Amino acid sequence: MNEEQSYFRSRKRDLLMFLAAGSLPVPWMISAQFEGLGYPPELTATLAGLAILGGAMLLSWATELAERDIPQSVAILVLALVSVLPEYAIDLHFAWAAGKDIAMAPYAVANMTGANRLLIGIGWAAVVLVSCFRSKSSELVIHPRRALEIRFLLSATLYSFLVPLSGTINLFDAAIFFTIFIAYAFAAMQGDSDEIELMGPSGMLDREFGDAGRRVLIGVLFAFAAYGIFISAEPFANSLVVIGRAGHIDEFLLVQWLAPLASESPEFLIAIMFAWKLRGSVGIGTLISSKVNQWTLLIGAIPVAFALSSGGSAGLPLDERQTEELILTSAQSLLAVVIIADLRFSRWEALGLAVLFLAQFLFTSTEVRYLFIGVYLAVTVALLIQGGGRRRRELLSILSGKPGGV
Repeated sequence: MNEEQSYFRSRKRDLLMFLAAGSLPVPWMISAQFEGLGYPPELTATLAGLAILGGAMLLSWATELAERDIPQSVAILVLALVSVLPEYAIDLHFAWAAGKDIAMAPYAVANMTGANRLLIGIGWAAVVLVSCFRSKSSELVIHPRRALEIRFLLSATLYSFLVPLSGTINLFDAAIFFTIFIAYAFAAMQGDSDEIELMGPSGMLDREFGDAGRRVLIGVLFAFAAYGIFISAEPFANSLVVIGRAGHIDEFLLVQWLAPLASESPEFLIAIMFAWKLRGSVGIGTLISSKVNQWTLLIGAIPVAFALSSGGSAGLPLDERQTEELILTSAQSLLAVVIIADLRFSRWEALGLAVLFLAQFLFTSTEVRYLFIGVYLAVTVALLIQGGGRRRRELLSILSGKPGGV
């Protein structure tokens, strides 16, 4: 196949992918005008879930295109907010609903913890494994610029262990998490920007449209995707709860894993595509940044929505199961931070994260969940003392703002 044939084949594939993503929200957009036409919850969840998936894909491509026009200082904040918009839509729906009916509170925590654990257990691991396979190496070297994200991710993770002590996720917690994000955004504005190569549909659209056409397209994509996600979040979330109750399936688990899977998939695909193109450092960098956003903005927004809905200042209450899930998510996050502290991510470390994550689906009791927490923390301690405390020194240097790097 010559270069010209390869170009047209790639262009055709990217166009089909773009059109497919754009078509996913349409069935639910039409159905929503007729209040779902009385669909059963399974069909509602499917159509609304596909709308969220398609909207998330369009948002990711529009965001990449917007980097051509938005100043870097503004882009950092915009990209951070956009990257968690699908999770926001679902999580804030549950948090708002909890302000009216406290029985909905567990689902807000379920979606938030599921999104965060899925990001590391599947997203990070997949990027490293694909990168190592393609480069025929045993580890992925992470760019030293990612030390910035690691520093603020560590700060948010350490504070997250304190959240369950009050028995709530409250407005004070929100203030801390928002402060960490603002500090992260401000620090990122001062640094050098990465030159991101547009790939896939975003690259195709960038080549096909001039400056004026691209800006119009960005606005259209943002409006279309945001509207699709907005009208889909509530019916999708509520349908998962109804399906679980009717089928005697744990609705907490449905909300925890199915909802984030729909919203996280586009981001995973983009990062994996970078890894496949031998740009694994860029791919893992986007997911590390996304983890910072989710572990600050997303968790911080929950008590704010709850307080506004309830009309008071009390925090979102945590029961035993939510407390367990939050600590487990914090423990996984801490292990992940320690793993990448030396700016190297080995194939075996990625497999370990994936195995620990997937094994949790086989055991759902509280006792076993706390066993997993213990395993995460034990491995973390082992890594910190391994090799004479090399990773511990790397973490301390990152916290000081002077990473050793590679």
